[in-house]
Amino acid sequence: IHYNNDLGIFFAFKILKETYMKGIIAAGGSGSRLYPLTATTSKHLQSVFDKPLIYYPLTSLIAFGIREICIVSSENEIDLFFKLLGDGKKFGCKFHYAVQKNPNGIPEVFTLAKPFIGKNPVTLILGDNIISGGGDLSNIFHNKINPGATIFSIKVKDPKRFGVVDFDLYGNIKSIEEKPKFPKSDYAVTGIY
Repeated sequence: IHYNNDLGIFFAFKILKETYMKGIIAAGGSGSRLYPLTATTSKHLQSVFDKPLIYYPLTSLIAFGIREICIVSSENEIDLFFKLLGDGKKFGCKFHYAVQKNPNGIPEVFTLAKPFIGKNPVTLILGDNIISGGGDLSNIFHNKINPGATIFSIKVKDPKRFGVVDFDLYGNIKSIEEKPKFPKSDYAVTGIY
């Protein structure tokens, strides 16, 4: 059991096997839906309850046993993330930073983080999502049998509002569509890849 004062949360986890999984937090985007709050600072640095929003995905990665994390954000905000998070030592982690000049999406985030990733397995989480049920999700994460890529999704009532995953009969991903007019499934992407 470990208590992190900065995150304000207890971590109780048992690492069953040594993992070299690395993590990426995608913390870009303009935050236009939160204007005027985002006129002066990133949406990921806005307070949600008693801590900055980015602490929530950071907590999720730590709960998954990931300790080496790359934060990807814009040129204007990367220094603010470093000022808040530093090198990661106070969180028991090691942080790296990468700049995304324009909000060109998740594929570009992976490309920018490629030197950081190397040949290691990696988990990417969106920096503006709050994921609950961390214990169950952490168990799924650590006991994952599929050696390939995984996208966590959840069944929703109105899939037109989300990124939607279409699966084949075996549960393999066929496609992902952002806010489709005619969704191919009821499963929305949660923001963990």
